[in-house]
Amino acid sequence: MSTAPPTPSRPSAARLLPRTPDWASRNFTLLTSAAFITSLGSHGALIAAAFAVLEHGGDAGDVGLVAAARTVPLILFLLIGGAVADRLPRHRVMVAANLLNCLSQAAFAVLVLAGSPLLWQMMLLAALGGTGQAFFSPAAEGMLLATVDRKHASKGFAVFRLTMNGATIGGAALGGAMVAVIGPGWVLAVDAAAFAVSAGLRALLDLSGMPRRAQGGSLLADLRDGWHEALARPWFWSIVAQFSVVVAVVGAAESVYGPLVARDHLGGPAPWGFALAAFGVGTVVGAVLMMRWQPRRLLLAGTLSVFTLALPSAALAVPLPALGLAGVMFVSGVAIELFGVAWITTMHQEIPEEKFSRMSAYDWLGSIGMVPLATALAGPAESAFGRSNALWGGAVLIVLVTAAVLFVPEVRTMTRRPPEAEDAGGEGEAVPEGVPVAAVDTVSGPGAGAVVAAATSVPAPAAEPGSDAADAEGTARRDG
Repeated sequence: MSTAPPTPSRPSAARLLPRTPDWASRNFTLLTSAAFITSLGSHGALIAAAFAVLEHGGDAGDVGLVAAARTVPLILFLLIGGAVADRLPRHRVMVAANLLNCLSQAAFAVLVLAGSPLLWQMMLLAALGGTGQAFFSPAAEGMLLATVDRKHASKGFAVFRLTMNGATIGGAALGGAMVAVIGPGWVLAVDAAAFAVSAGLRALLDLSGMPRRAQGGSLLADLRDGWHEALARPWFWSIVAQFSVVVAVVGAAESVYGPLVARDHLGGPAPWGFALAAFGVGTVVGAVLMMRWQPRRLLLAGTLSVFTLALPSAALAVPLPALGLAGVMFVSGVAIELFGVAWITTMHQEIPEEKFSRMSAYDWLGSIGMVPLATALAGPAESAFGRSNALWGGAVLIVLVTAAVLFVPEVRTMTRRPPEAEDAGGEGEAVPEGVPVAAVDTVSGPGAGAVVAAATSVPAPAAEPGSDAADAEGTARRDG
């Protein structure tokens, strides 16, 4: 008797979907998803905010005032935000910051849609957004990698950066199209909704398996302690000092000189947009590379890659044709991701968890503190020395400060510790029995890593405003 051949079984829906890596926990997935959503919305909102100002009678100076209104509170409140994040459950700080950004963007959207926003009102709402980011960014540092075992820490951060870079590129492109089709007010409303969704995702984090940290003294004592911790680590303060110059030079070159060179020598804004897109593609390639490559000497590999950040200023000084400039920007994008992953991995390896947020705040502050001054001086420097000379000077500054960092012994010799060695030795100081402790909910962005955020979201900062970016604002490294 014949039998019918067995019917091939159909693959289940789960098999048709990409499989989540074994090391990616539920918390990792929640944090990465939240960061993607807010970064996508925020990079579109950056464009929408500028056009909202222009469409209601503002000029380029007014756009600059609104941007500055966001940056000033970010700088003023970063250290306080870091100390607060080390005293309170970090995920709650992140959720509260997301809700503040949601409300400020929603109010901005209502004003624009009503057709009567005043400049001071837009500046005030931008300042609230910057305040939210000042509290969010230090809390976010450390949270992501606490959801991944140490063996896969670099890979986890590389995946996170890959996701963020994709959101940066997609958010800018989608935001520009949406502003043209539905107007800036609705794009701002979408960004507000994105912050609300991200706050909800972060509120779902499971913190039952997180380590615990001892409560500190006063807020001022925590700030002093963070300062002493920073000074006690030459590798830390030297690289933060280096990036205060690097981020400033990159910011001035890309937000001020780049558009001018494109207008005068490359035929208009399209070639400059193509160059920035090439940088974004480079960051994606760099993140993919760091998923597979784990350099043993973390800081040495990262610092050597920073030399390439002098190339965009040099290319603009020549200036190179559009294709050559795009190639230089692509290489710079790859390099900044190499540094960003190496930097955040080093911080997580070397800095005690209970002091991480305030150290991250000093990192962020050092990285972005000189950006407003550099962009303000870009015009006078061009008048005094000429545009080409000013750009060459910036390129030389990056090379000199990066070479100087290599004289710090820890930068040359610090090595990646194997996970088993860290587990055996522990990190930080043990909490004595009987001492009250608070649950740690330790996403991460890059800090001296702020250049990552700033560079990927020129003309605004990298890291995603009020969220992860580190970003940055990224950059320049440091993007929820």
